[in-house]
Amino acid sequence: MEKLDRFDVKILKALQENGRISNQDLADRVGLSPSPCLRRVRALEEAGLVVGYRALVDAKALGLSLTALIHISMDRHTPERFSHFESQVREIPEVMECLLITGQAADYQLKVVVRDMDAYQDLLLNRITRIQGVTGVHSSFVLRQVVYTTALPIAGR
Repeated sequence: MEKLDRFDVKILKALQENGRISNQDLADRVGLSPSPCLRRVRALEEAGLVVGYRALVDAKALGLSLTALIHISMDRHTPERFSHFESQVREIPEVMECLLITGQAADYQLKVVVRDMDAYQDLLLNRITRIQGVTGVHSSFVLRQVVYTTALPIAGR
């Protein structure tokens, strides 16, 4: 997609706030008629700017009350080692986010959500540290979530 105009920006912001908004309500909100609005949404999807629609579920309501950030150090910095680690981590449902990082003593940062400390210990000792190449683990526990958003900052036009 070339350049986003003010309607595209408004559409993206509105969809980030409510992915279930009807096309009619979206069109009203951004100042378009329904047909051009739907064409723009489809164009944004086809261009890869809108990559999906999901429901946000409350972790605590599911009994997942412990969030941890784990810094992982690897023994070797090779594409094969990193690829193996990443494929293994993708298979762990408690891992909400995996980031390859710089500027730390670690290579990766994981965000995990589990039921409690026992579940965390099981995850750490029986799954994460058993991944080939993991040599160091440093954990931090989230006391309170201060800011949480899934909406990207889209420059207004």
